[in-house]
Amino acid sequence: MNIFAKQAWLADGWHKNVRIGLKNGHIDGITHGTSAQVGDICVDTLLPALANLHSHTFQRAMAGMSEQKVADKDSFWTWRRLMYKFLEHITPQHYEAIAALSFMEMQEAGYASVGEFHYVHHQHNGVRYANIAELSDRVMAAAATTGIGLTHLPVLYSYGGVKRAALSGGQMRFGNDVEQFANLVEQANQGLKHLADDAKIGIAPHSLRATSPEILNEILSLCNASRIHMHIAEQPKEVREVKAWLGARPVEWLLDNYDINANWCLIHATHMTEQETLNLAKTGAIVGLCPITEANLGDGIFNGAQYLNAGGRFGIGSDSNIRISMIEELRTLEYSQRLRDLGRNILADERGSVGATIYNQAAIGGAQALNRKAGKIAVGYLADLISINSDDVQLVGLQTNQIFDGLCFAATDRVVKNVWSAGRHMVQDGQHILKSEISKNYVAAMQNLMNKINA
Repeated sequence: MNIFAKQAWLADGWHKNVRIGLKNGHIDGITHGTSAQVGDICVDTLLPALANLHSHTFQRAMAGMSEQKVADKDSFWTWRRLMYKFLEHITPQHYEAIAALSFMEMQEAGYASVGEFHYVHHQHNGVRYANIAELSDRVMAAAATTGIGLTHLPVLYSYGGVKRAALSGGQMRFGNDVEQFANLVEQANQGLKHLADDAKIGIAPHSLRATSPEILNEILSLCNASRIHMHIAEQPKEVREVKAWLGARPVEWLLDNYDINANWCLIHATHMTEQETLNLAKTGAIVGLCPITEANLGDGIFNGAQYLNAGGRFGIGSDSNIRISMIEELRTLEYSQRLRDLGRNILADERGSVGATIYNQAAIGGAQALNRKAGKIAVGYLADLISINSDDVQLVGLQTNQIFDGLCFAATDRVVKNVWSAGRHMVQDGQHILKSEISKNYVAAMQNLMNKINA
């Protein structure tokens, strides 16, 4: 397969009339200043596709259901109670249909891959499935259907809160001890055999509040994972409780007790001191930012400018999937900084383009977090690619060096025309090739699920 682009963002910048050769899911040749040949797929503007580094697919089915006030002051914690109640009724069949719809929407939004932070392992009240990896297998089946690149992240969730509080309610579907979790990871690894070669697996100790120092030590030594994802410092209450229990703030404690390095991805890190921000930036770890969800849940605003100026790395994720839009995640990230700092163009590299800075840093950071050789268009890299239409009315008139800014701040998802995930051409002319089938299955699953919930 060959792709011809009128213009493409390569590892060294913009080039005109670029021909990209694909082989076995990778880029095996790049020629610029050339012309299209018979059989080429011709596109307008070709970019490296981003990874969605943090997703809980099942929460896509809740979108729009948690926006009515139920307390004097709703918060992340009141939302979480609603989420647990909703989760009680989801079956494996529901889970697969919801995941497939979510993955399809991610691809149509421009993501080529996803890190599925997967913590729903059991049946209602914690009853085990005969196959402990039943729901992991459903996630993988959805990835196989949609063709998205998957890094599966089974979650270790052992406690209901700090100080080893017991699991309760909806949390019972999450819980595993170390031995059970190791078995889960082993079984999930077996499931990867049914996916393409670019599929990966990592581990995800859920958070400091849902694990403990001794369990964290055990699981890190036992699983020897290439990628470790973890929620950290998402809410002020969490920060206060962890400090009261462990004697230090979450990020501070983690940096003091572990070799945090490029294999780690810390999700949110919303509430950090200046020193924590600088120290984390030095580690080479990725911070996983989910600006739409962080805004929706009232999490707070990340220390973006300070972190990036110190050399910190980041990627973006859709988290709760209330709105799946790569463009809006990037836009919300920058706008949150502007609202807090009362300024403009906060996350730009010195005097450069804000859009180019955040898009390309998210591309490289997301690929690192998911253990994918992707994030740029270069020979030997995975063909995780996106084409957009610069002649769309939302972008027309922009100079080439303004394309990223137009994409991040003026466009909607409709400018996304093609997406390749490791060479799999799953989005064509703005639509996933299996959209009708996947949507039909999702509608049927949701009708069945809501009948159960409302019975």
